[in-house]
Amino acid sequence: MERVPEPELMEDPAQAQAYANADFSEPHQAFITHFARLYPEFRSGRVLDLGCGPADVTIRFARAYPQALVEGLDGSGPMLELARAAVLRAGLGARVALRFARLPDPGLAGAGYDAVISNSLLHHVARPLVLWQTVAAAARAGAPVAVMDLARPASVAAARALVAQHAGQAPPILQRDFYHSLLAAYRPEEVAAQLRGCGLARFQVEIVSDRHWLVWGRV
Repeated sequence: MERVPEPELMEDPAQAQAYANADFSEPHQAFITHFARLYPEFRSGRVLDLGCGPADVTIRFARAYPQALVEGLDGSGPMLELARAAVLRAGLGARVALRFARLPDPGLAGAGYDAVISNSLLHHVARPLVLWQTVAAAARAGAPVAVMDLARPASVAAARALVAQHAGQAPPILQRDFYHSLLAAYRPEEVAAQLRGCGLARFQVEIVSDRHWLVWGRV
């Protein structure tokens, strides 16, 4: 099945609210678990979360690593409003900073983050190499990286089956967005080619669920 791009940003407040209200606890907590599995020595430092959305992963990461300072970036105003409210509710305002930014962001070059994470951003990006170039430019040498996203199914029927399985009880707007995101997602082999094109061929691409891949490695 060919990729069907979707808009880069969730700028509809209703769409952003539906996403923020959804229960993504399973994949989001799995992301934190994967990071801990891959980088057991990581304890503290400045962490960049690219495409933080409503900050659920950002908050989970900050809770898992109480000595870390996490900066979440997103290009959607409505998403950042929800993220700021969530960070305040979590009582993490002293360790989680949120900033409006769209890639490419020249200000990230040479920033020297001690880790870079990202969840469910790549399938929104029209030029995928921009994300990988940003990862390489923003991280210090040797910094751990973890990027997770959806994997495009083999067919429309397979995409609809995943929606029914994982979002069958969700509101229609969320089911629609999940379906469109599956169609817009990249296959693992496409991601591997992107990494080679950015000089990141040493990064690993791992299938971690029936609908997710995970890229990991050190810059």
